[in-house]
Amino acid sequence: MIIAAAAGVVSFWAVWFAVTWQPPMEARLKALRTRRMKTRGEQQSLGRTSRKATSINFMRIVADRLNLLRGTAADQTTRKLRLAGFLSRDAAVVYVFVKLALPLTLGFVMIFLTSITDVLELPDNMVLPASIGAVLAGFLLPELYIKNVTTKRRELLNYVLPEGLDLLTICVEAGLGIDAAFRRVSKEMARSMPELAAEFEMTAVELTYLPDRQQALENMADRCDSASIAALVNALRQTEKYGTPLVSSLRILSQEFRQTRTAKAEEKGARMPALMTVPLMVFILPTLIAVLLAPAIMSALSLT
Repeated sequence: MIIAAAAGVVSFWAVWFAVTWQPPMEARLKALRTRRMKTRGEQQSLGRTSRKATSINFMRIVADRLNLLRGTAADQTTRKLRLAGFLSRDAAVVYVFVKLALPLTLGFVMIFLTSITDVLELPDNMVLPASIGAVLAGFLLPELYIKNVTTKRRELLNYVLPEGLDLLTICVEAGLGIDAAFRRVSKEMARSMPELAAEFEMTAVELTYLPDRQQALENMADRCDSASIAALVNALRQTEKYGTPLVSSLRILSQEFRQTRTAKAEEKGARMPALMTVPLMVFILPTLIAVLLAPAIMSALSLT
């Protein structure tokens, strides 16, 4: 029996080795091919990174030559971009360059379309106003875009904050510190709520490395510009300063924010009948009247 078992094991090993064996040259060629593809991908990524860095450097040179990143205006621009969620150090450079180049670009495009190629057929006295309007639109479009992104980000943070506070309450009840709780919640919410996860992650980093923990909390309130986030920051500051129970405060805040979200949804639902009045009168009532009166009108015409 022992000899039979040994023979079976040897046979199985021989069959497995025969099936999975590859010549040494083919294995080396496969490894070389894999390494070549990996190197090519790294070179392409480096090329893309270098092109991006070159364009950023060009924008920075233009902004520095024109003194667009100095003074209080630069600080206001940086704060405005932070409220919109653009936290990169190059965001201000890109924004200032776009705000400078977009009006000129739109103005030249409008002149090209109206005066050179005649794609847009406008009277001669309307070419100059159209070009001036394109330039003004180039000035206003970046501002409108940043305001729109800021508003949407604030609304999104207010909407997902109750769920984040629930997870934060669970982590605090489990014994984690506030910085560790922020880091854990940001890891759990990285896919479902990336905006709030990014804010919690940055706050956790600042709580760890900044000498003043109150400053880290104030930075989170400044980045979000939200009443809900400000209430959360006040609760955390009171806990840090006076030692008030954090779990009960987080639970109360979560309940209040959820009730506020429900109230806003009910308010939108209550406004729907008033908002539907105009479409009803413009699109539905004329069709309905035509369907109801058309037979009577046709009958009257046939009798006459």
